[in-house]
Amino acid sequence: QVQLVESGGGSVQAGGSLRLSCAFSGSLFAYNVMGWYRQAPGKQRELVARITPGSSTSYEDSVRGRFTISRDNSKSTVYLQMDMLKPEDTAVYYCNAYDMRSRTDSWGQGRQVTVSS
Repeated sequence: QVQLVESGGGSVQAGGSLRLSCAFSGSLFAYNVMGWYRQAPGKQRELVARITPGSSTSYEDSVRGRFTISRDNSKSTVYLQMDMLKPEDTAVYYCNAYDMRSRTDSWGQGRQVTVSS
């Protein structure tokens, strides 16, 4: 059973930086596409960034150029570096693992990110 343990995030002023980490366990990290999603109050959960086992990345338009997703396969951990943060980035951020073999999703517990103006 996949477990995802998130850390990082918190509160920062606009223009600042934060980093999220997500430690993966319970399966083979190499078979999982890892992603970060976010959900703001009253809004649907949206994909922020995704990284394949081969480290190909994709980003939601509003974060491209400001956020960087990366993975350390030796540590089974995925990161989201968030720079030039804006108030509209305020949300709960969730780590996601998509297992390409079983085609199943697993989710972390979520981390709050708050950006003040």
